[in-house]
Amino acid sequence: MVYSRVIYSRVNYLSPSRVSSRMSTDLGTAVGTESRELVHFVTQQTRFALINNILQHPEQLPSMYELEELNPSVSDATVYKHIQKLIDAGIVKEIALDDDQRRQGYPWKFYGLTSEGREFLEEHNLLAAEETLQQIYDTISDKPEKMVKYENAPRPNEK
Repeated sequence: MVYSRVIYSRVNYLSPSRVSSRMSTDLGTAVGTESRELVHFVTQQTRFALINNILQHPEQLPSMYELEELNPSVSDATVYKHIQKLIDAGIVKEIALDDDQRRQGYPWKFYGLTSEGREFLEEHNLLAAEETLQQIYDTISDKPEKMVKYENAPRPNEK
């Protein structure tokens, strides 16, 4: 699990506290208040780490197993709970392979940003490190076999 700790510590350098100083805010309006609340929601440490994990994934569609492995200090149940919250907020979507595309021993559910989620993150300057996150992910050389297998699993065509 050495690779997980490396990713977790490197990827989360773009912490919510560092991001908040660059976020746009629209003071004084109901929309601005909702927007600020959503920014606060998205930049909660675990949820922001999960968004970063999605952004850094080669296909930007990691499986739940990959998300759990990338966050070793967080319980699997907590990862699942926060992904569900991001789905409920419309930031993340779950994408499943069609029945005829599923293969035994491989994941069939994946998680990616919705187009609205990507747009929101972009509007609030929360995608600034996307390329850097992908480069960091590419440098990890000690991934366990299962992680590599899942990373190379077939993904739905839709992102």
